[in-house]
Amino acid sequence: MTAKTALGHIRVLDLSRVLAGPWCSQNLADLGADVIKIERPGAGDDTRAWGPPYAKNSQGEDTTEAAYYLSANRGKRSVTVDIASPEGQQLIRELAAHSDVVLENYKVGQLKKYGLDYASLQAVKPDLVYCSVTGFGQDGPYAHRAGYDFLIQGMGGLMSVTGERDDLPGGGPQKAGVALTDLMTGMYATIAIQAALIHRDRTGEGQYIDMALLDVQVAMLANQGSNYLNSGKAPKRWGNAHPNIVPYQTFACSDGYIIVATGNDGQYQKFVEAGGRADLALHERYATNRLRVENRAELVPILADMVKLQSRDWWIGKLEAVGVPCGPINDLNDVYRNPQVQARGMVVEAPHPTAGHVKLVRSPMRLSATPADGGKAPPLLGQHTEEVLREVLGRSDEQIGELKGKGAI
Repeated sequence: MTAKTALGHIRVLDLSRVLAGPWCSQNLADLGADVIKIERPGAGDDTRAWGPPYAKNSQGEDTTEAAYYLSANRGKRSVTVDIASPEGQQLIRELAAHSDVVLENYKVGQLKKYGLDYASLQAVKPDLVYCSVTGFGQDGPYAHRAGYDFLIQGMGGLMSVTGERDDLPGGGPQKAGVALTDLMTGMYATIAIQAALIHRDRTGEGQYIDMALLDVQVAMLANQGSNYLNSGKAPKRWGNAHPNIVPYQTFACSDGYIIVATGNDGQYQKFVEAGGRADLALHERYATNRLRVENRAELVPILADMVKLQSRDWWIGKLEAVGVPCGPINDLNDVYRNPQVQARGMVVEAPHPTAGHVKLVRSPMRLSATPADGGKAPPLLGQHTEEVLREVLGRSDEQIGELKGKGAI
């Protein structure tokens, strides 16, 4: 940890794996927390095997570190513990007693049989902050179901508003290109844990946090959820268009695509004037956003014909000059070559035991006094087992050898 970090005084015992939980603990690690990642001996986090691609060594050969795993585990310490063994369970209880936070994403009730549930660990650490991440939460008729991001995107309504319109070619439900529900659950869990730590610091009281992917998916529908609650009508898919703003979508240029996002009437007027259609600026059917939404079906084809007349670069230059939000649709080659992305230093190289160096995405959290780190490579499986047992629990070499002999670590 660096000398000056926001969470340098916090230790997190991370029993989670795959994405939602690890995304949360990675945020906490970026902010300086000592995150101890507990993994199964010999196997580890499932995502370690989710490849190819894998990180490559200096000879260009694959290592055992899958790129997926690398995306969510920077800055942590890996400790292998068999929690099914009594010795392993005792180690977890002792580590919890030396931690501020426990994070887990086991099925509801699964950790209770090991004596590692909230009630059991609170007994050894009364001010513990304990966060559980599940698909459906700790109660309700679906509580014992397994929850996966793809399923929750469908069940929670996201796929009903994502994808091309049903009446157009390629229309139908579509999931997001990344596991968005997992990621947002990790973000909400990060916020909840920090709030609980502030409460603990003020009152001395720990607490239990119940995070559910389905809850998060329902909450993050944002304006779409509000549209439904205030109209009684289920929103539909609009493809790359916006249900409440027109024009706010993609358009085909003469040589590619552009995004035009007019957030107010003034921007719309500048858009059509730039395209040589000033007559559309104050048209009685298109002058306000409300009118444009109502008359979308007739206006958008007119705008599409206008945009097709010029190239993508022509439009970007023209619209940027008059303050109309616009931009290209980049693939990741374009993203990482983008001068703004490069200027912000969004890629960092971190030393790695087997790959030599690995490229990581920098944390987007920019704090002036306590900057996020994000430059420490994800650990090898069990890389820090002996270190943590010695440093945190005071185990001797002989005791560590005995635990190895029993298969507990």
